[in-house]
Amino acid sequence: QVQLVESGGGLVQPGGSLRLSCAASGSGLQTYNVDWYCQAPGKQRDWVARIMPSSSTNYADSVKGRFTISRDNAKNTVFLQMESLKPEDTAVYLCKAKRVGSNREYWGQGTQVTVSS
Repeated sequence: QVQLVESGGGLVQPGGSLRLSCAASGSGLQTYNVDWYCQAPGKQRDWVARIMPSSSTNYADSVKGRFTISRDNAKNTVFLQMESLKPEDTAVYLCKAKRVGSNREYWGQGTQVTVSS
C-alpha cells in the first residue's frame, strides 16, 4: 500500500516557476513508475510526465523543455519542477505511482496550480 501526498502548488504569475512534490509513505518508490497528471476544471485529466525506476523520463509535448521530473529515493519523493509557466498550465496536478509489473495504481489528492497575473 502506498500513500501519496502532493504539495508545492500555488498562485504564480505567467513566466514564473513552481516545484511540486509527491511524497510517498507505506512503500518505497524505487520500483515504481511515477507519473504527473493535470486536470483543469471541466476538462479531462491529461498526462504530463513520467519517471521510471531507472530515472528515465518522458514528457508531454506541451511541457517539454519547461518541466523537469526527478526523484529523490532517500526522501521517497518525486518532484516536478515547472518553469516558464503559462495560464494554460492552470490545473490540479496529481501524481500516480504504479509498480512495474503490477496493475494497481495509487493516486494522490492533488495540488492546485494557478498561473495568473
